[in-house]
Amino acid sequence: MSGEILQREIYEQPDVVARFLACEHDHIENIAQRLRGRFHYMVIAARGTSDNAARYAKYIFGAHNQMPISLATPSLFTLYRQPPVMDGALVLGISQSGRSPDILSVIREAHDQGQPTLAITNDPDSPLAMSADDVILLNAGPEKAIAATKTYTTSLMALGLLSSHMTEDKVRLRQLQELPVLLERTLDSNSVILEQASRFRTKDHYVVIGRGYNYATAFEISLKIKELTQTLAEPYSSADFLHGPIALIHPGFPIIIISPHGSVFENLGELVERLKSLEGELLIISNNEELLAEAHLAMPIPSEAPEWISPLLTVLPGQLFSLGLARARGLDPDNPRGLTKITETW
Repeated sequence: MSGEILQREIYEQPDVVARFLACEHDHIENIAQRLRGRFHYMVIAARGTSDNAARYAKYIFGAHNQMPISLATPSLFTLYRQPPVMDGALVLGISQSGRSPDILSVIREAHDQGQPTLAITNDPDSPLAMSADDVILLNAGPEKAIAATKTYTTSLMALGLLSSHMTEDKVRLRQLQELPVLLERTLDSNSVILEQASRFRTKDHYVVIGRGYNYATAFEISLKIKELTQTLAEPYSSADFLHGPIALIHPGFPIIIISPHGSVFENLGELVERLKSLEGELLIISNNEELLAEAHLAMPIPSEAPEWISPLLTVLPGQLFSLGLARARGLDPDNPRGLTKITETW
């Protein structure tokens, strides 16, 4: 069966996250202690899946650390050679391979400007790891499928641990320790999606909607659909979607909605009612039974998951759906057309 490598790596994620916690928890605590008080905001350089992890960082560090997060514009460092001044910043590079020259250029410029630098990567011998002052290793093991899965969830875990250790928040640290079990339960309850996705094989476009912490999830799921299934999928926040794109919806139009319990739940519930009136086809990721009952395809996550860590769970049904849809279309999910595992951009 095609996609065996990708499927294995998706199902490895509970063990990979548990290993990451065991290997990096104390290390990240030490990094947080060394960095505390040395910066006022963070600049993050990332591309692709890692850029979606950076979107998650904007919410957790903003909400829990009251810290502004800026996403770097690497072209200013490479093509234009006019990098901004980064006084007062911690500069973080996120890259599973650690080999993209544009991400590396941001870290090196920050070092030249005398700013503290940090890398999150899966390769301890990569140029990114060698260039940063501190390194958080993802410990995900070799990721052989082209599409990133386990390095994405471990990147989110790394950011969650760093944020929690920065504030010495014992409640949040304890919640992170519970994630491997919640990941396992999410995968178990959504295994049927691998088969159920086939009924959507004739759809040629999707909208993926999330808000708040799961704005990043909307981008990551839409990326997986695009790269694995050769299908157009556009991510939106629920707020932006109402400012025009909702005009796209017609009967049968598939919309993936990420709506766990939390601050954005009521807002997304109202959007679901509006989309039902437009006869859109709803694929819903949630831990609310009443909302899941409204779905044409329900994708549950554990009810006890707090909203701030839900992106590690909500992305899993999206990974399984993309894998199942690729198989239904006769594609090779392990080797998507036109992609390589390491993408070097300038």
